[in-house]
Amino acid sequence: MNNIKVRDKEFSLFLSAEEIDKGVEIVAEMINQDMEGRDPLFLCVLNGAFIFASDLLKKVTVDCEISFVKLSSYVGTQTTNTVRELIGLDQVLYGRTVVIVEDIIDTGVTMAYTLEKLRKLGASDVRIATLLFKPEAFKKNYAIDYVGIVISNDFIVGYGLDYDGHGRNYPDIYKIID
Repeated sequence: MNNIKVRDKEFSLFLSAEEIDKGVEIVAEMINQDMEGRDPLFLCVLNGAFIFASDLLKKVTVDCEISFVKLSSYVGTQTTNTVRELIGLDQVLYGRTVVIVEDIIDTGVTMAYTLEKLRKLGASDVRIATLLFKPEAFKKNYAIDYVGIVISNDFIVGYGLDYDGHGRNYPDIYKIID
């Protein structure tokens, strides 16, 4: 499909499933090299990253664990700049290597919150893996270790990304039509 409608907004095809898979492969290859001989905990940020995490972990070859947290900072198409923790972490992180798996980093607000929390819980090494990165929107000052695809600052849906909870189920990614 070249165009879709999600709720009251129109979107056009932005990244095909094939392009997305290449981005997932790039991230997996970097992680497989960096995490060789380690036992990282992959921490998937719900809801958006569930599809990326599933595809990524199928390509990760190092011994690892996975867990989930649910965070929210968006209403509609805009960030609130406030992170709400809806489901928390239940693992002991002290001394662990943690790889945060996020679908997209735009302003960086949610990730800054997550990094601070993981450091307070004693994680010895925290890495960030994201499928998508919007450098034009990024407002924070921390390293993003594994980036699959750098994109423009457009609002997008599909492949786990949503507009008010809708549109996550598309295998491709679509950007909003102004």
